[in-house]
Amino acid sequence: MTLRRPDKANALSIELRTELAEAFGSLSHDRGTGCVVLTGAGSSFCSGMDTSQFGGDLDNRRRLVETSTLAFQSVGNCRRPVVAAVNGPALAGGFALSLLCDLRVASDRSRFGYPELPRGIPPSYAAARAVLPATVAQELCLTGRVVTAQEAQRLGIVREVVAGDVVPRAVALAERIAGLPRKAILETKRRTLLERRHLWGFLFDEEERVFRRALLGEDADEAA
Repeated sequence: MTLRRPDKANALSIELRTELAEAFGSLSHDRGTGCVVLTGAGSSFCSGMDTSQFGGDLDNRRRLVETSTLAFQSVGNCRRPVVAAVNGPALAGGFALSLLCDLRVASDRSRFGYPELPRGIPPSYAAARAVLPATVAQELCLTGRVVTAQEAQRLGIVREVVAGDVVPRAVALAERIAGLPRKAILETKRRTLLERRHLWGFLFDEEERVFRRALLGEDADEAA
């Protein structure tokens, strides 16, 4: 699956978030799917939310909240294993999106981090903490520092760094997973989802509530 807004560094517009949620919702229950590979078109993986669509009337702000929640949950809750082929910068919400995948393989051109922090936007500590040790998650979330692919590998963000096109390596990894006994793989994925809900579900819920209130204000409870 490829995020296709290369002219916008694959920023997640309302439309793209809707498509992402629908696609992952379908693949999650597709018996013919053994593993999913997620990548970006062009030279970026994903630059995060399309902030040019923020604001507007109440209906638009509700769509922002609803599509954001559905898109990130559809990836994070996918019942099939998901491999992120990080072909370029994965920043802000794009970094969080990559962390919601099960495995990450990165191009040597990729970068990772939460650069939105200096603009006053709190990053997703939940996504970072669900994957990374507390010291690493805290440092990245409290500094907004962007790391190279090589440092990301040392920190445990990615399992492998590839020179050039990363998609073939990610596909090979996905094929290996898909070629293993399906029931055993799906049961393992179920357990990883269970672990994340048990350990970090409250953090994801809290971040969703904060995001909802930031965009909807006093209308947040009504829209929930």
